[in-house]
Amino acid sequence: MEPGLYTKGFKRRVNVALGLRSYDIAIGRGLLASFDFGNCSGRTSALCVVTNSTVWPLWQGRLLKGVLSAYTLIDPIVIEDGEHRKLLSTIETVWSHLLAHRADRSTLLIAVGGGVIGDITGFAAACYQRGIDFIQVPTTLLAMVDSSVGGKTGVNHPLGKNMIGSFHQPKAVICDIDTLSTLPPREYASGIAEVIKYGAITDLAFFEYLEQHMEALVARDPEVLIDVIARCCEIKADVVAKDERESGLREILNFGHTFGHAIEAGLGYGEWLHGEAVAAGMVMGAYLSEALGLLPMRDVNRIIELTKRAGLPVRGPSSLAAAEYLDLMRVDKKARNGAIRYIVLDSLGKARTQPADDALALASIERANALAATSS
Repeated sequence: MEPGLYTKGFKRRVNVALGLRSYDIAIGRGLLASFDFGNCSGRTSALCVVTNSTVWPLWQGRLLKGVLSAYTLIDPIVIEDGEHRKLLSTIETVWSHLLAHRADRSTLLIAVGGGVIGDITGFAAACYQRGIDFIQVPTTLLAMVDSSVGGKTGVNHPLGKNMIGSFHQPKAVICDIDTLSTLPPREYASGIAEVIKYGAITDLAFFEYLEQHMEALVARDPEVLIDVIARCCEIKADVVAKDERESGLREILNFGHTFGHAIEAGLGYGEWLHGEAVAAGMVMGAYLSEALGLLPMRDVNRIIELTKRAGLPVRGPSSLAAAEYLDLMRVDKKARNGAIRYIVLDSLGKARTQPADDALALASIERANALAATSS
């Protein structure tokens, strides 16, 4: 994507280098109304937006203005908002809508919403007529920095999060930070958890930048936002280019997620936001790294403090006993032969995957749960 070819004036561009499946991430303001979605695919006959009942009333006017008028539009698919809709039955609703409107292999799906919408749309696109193109238009911070990039799509199962799905790369990712202006504070903070994760696992300098600019990030300063989103996308793009299907290196992107997914599954999806669960999970993962003799306690405390400054929880829910985590975590996709494997930190900015004794994991959960609650 050359500057100006599909959109005017975007501030940053990040490429995900995957050979014939390569694509660009555009990051800036005012992109929703200026990006030529159909031209991005190259074989588009019709466009169909998949969105949710919260986002669509807010942004449909800007999205439909101008650029989409040049293409045949299929009626949008508007899904009820919430993690509880991330189900196979919702995917079937999408497929039924496409079939009823005679969508074919040249139809382009456009996912407009958060991570749930992106995952649903991507999985539906991967399977419909054995694969059609889609574009990610994330409208939450979490989706912009994480779930919209990398091609992981899927739905939840009662026994585990994201256990049913496929890899299907988008044709482009369009991050219009204007859409973050309507994001509730709790949802916005949830996205900052994934931002902190990137610094903790791969980039000490970025972690230090967050320590210096957390208040500006929380305040949604546009320049800080664009820089932060771009850096997160650069990190993820680099990891995905090296390990597209999560056979090794890409697992480090799940720091905090093994514990966090247990929280989500144990409480019921949607009770805690994904980023909230990941935030508490990162603290547990930091304590586990310290218990393994890897991460100094001063760096554990830096993670805890930065997480608190973001307005995120640093301990798990009181209703979920530490012992319950183990059974829930054995369903994790990184588990091998029933053994739980964790993302641990050798130091801030350096992560890897390894197993750990159940006793150490339980002790780490209990240490995190003994912390004072997040500051407001």
